[in-house]
Amino acid sequence: MTKHSVKLLDLPGGVRVGQRDWLSANHIFLAGETGKIIIDTGYITAAETTMAYVEAAFGGRTLDLIVNTHCHSDHMGCNAFLERWTHAPIAIPVGERAAIEAWDERTLWLDYADQRCERFAPKVFLTPDAMYQWGNLSWRAVSAPGHNDGTLMFYNALHRILISADALWENGFGFVLPRAWDAGAMTRTRAALDAIAALDVAIVIPGHGAPFTDIARALDTAYARLAALEHDDVRIARQIAKVMFIYAVLGRGGLPLADVPAYVAGLPCLRDLNAQFLHMDQTAFTQWIVEQSVSSRNLVQHDGWLRAA
Repeated sequence: MTKHSVKLLDLPGGVRVGQRDWLSANHIFLAGETGKIIIDTGYITAAETTMAYVEAAFGGRTLDLIVNTHCHSDHMGCNAFLERWTHAPIAIPVGERAAIEAWDERTLWLDYADQRCERFAPKVFLTPDAMYQWGNLSWRAVSAPGHNDGTLMFYNALHRILISADALWENGFGFVLPRAWDAGAMTRTRAALDAIAALDVAIVIPGHGAPFTDIARALDTAYARLAALEHDDVRIARQIAKVMFIYAVLGRGGLPLADVPAYVAGLPCLRDLNAQFLHMDQTAFTQWIVEQSVSSRNLVQHDGWLRAA
């Protein structure tokens, strides 16, 4: 993507949104007396596109603060890249501090899921219920555990804008772990949805997808999805396996079809999900996950490769 093809959505209060894709989370840009701020930076392989968004939002390669809603690779992947260019400090939720400082790649779903992120050192730690003056607006940090227990959403009461990360999308939310791996994950996900429902929100900026205004419908959809998942570990495991495979293939820029069986067999998160929950023969599991990824229209088979659709 070139600088000229970047499109930004302007919201009330000077909030600007760069809508990305499956591989990279959306960017939120804020500017004012407190400087120039980006919230969530995208995946590492999309760094030049992220920089094009920064240039389009601020008229140059300049930042004063880099913020993450949580520390998954699609939200923090370009942190180090932007820090090198701009010398802006990085701010993360305090609940992510231990994993980031130890660079715990299993907890961060990096090597475990064949995802990449260049290591970085945050200098600012954001706390739930604290108020932050970013751009010309005040934002309250709202805890949103479940998909990721350190997640913070950011809420501006004046314009009733919620930056929801992966706690609420227009048609769901980010993956949540099976009960056998985390007995309280579903309960915490419900608490995050309840926290959103308690706010007076007019516009939600999700981690993925376009900003939306029908918050009641989105919450109804999310609660229904949660109810369908919370007592079905096998269904959850299927969803996570498909999502992680698609994401890994997209992050690699594609995968030769001939390499897919060995890749699926060797990817730790897929191996664990199949062994503990799905119990499929390896050949059947590989065939299933490719079929699911293609039928979801995220990947296509073409010229001997599995690539982005």
